[in-house]
Amino acid sequence: MEEHEPKEQSLGGGGSQVKSSLTLNQAIDFGEYDPKVLENFAEWHTLSVHIQWQLIRKALDIRNRQLITQYAELSNALDFSKKPEVNKACKNVERQIKALAVAKENLYIEYSGKM
Repeated sequence: MEEHEPKEQSLGGGGSQVKSSLTLNQAIDFGEYDPKVLENFAEWHTLSVHIQWQLIRKALDIRNRQLITQYAELSNALDFSKKPEVNKACKNVERQIKALAVAKENLYIEYSGKM
C-alpha cells in the first residue's frame, strides 16, 4: 500500500520542522475514522465504498477500545475522591465516548446510503 505524502509539521515550541509519513493502514490502526481525514491518503480514493466502510468500522472499534482503556486507567487512580482533576478527565473521556457513538451512527447512515 502506498504511503501518504510526507508533510513537514511543526511540533510546537521549538519551531523545528519534522518530516512525517503515515500510511492509511497506520492511521486506521491509530483509530482515525473520519473520512475527511482519510481522504487525504491517495490510496483511499482507489478503494471501493465497501472497503472504505470496513476500514472506518475497524478504526471506530479501535478508537472505542482506546477510550475505554483510557477511562479504566483513570478510574483506577488511587484516592479517586481526593483527585478532582482525575474526575474531570473521566468526564472528558465519557464525553468523547458519547461523541464517538454519535459519529458511528452518522457514518452508518452515510455509508448505508452509498452502498
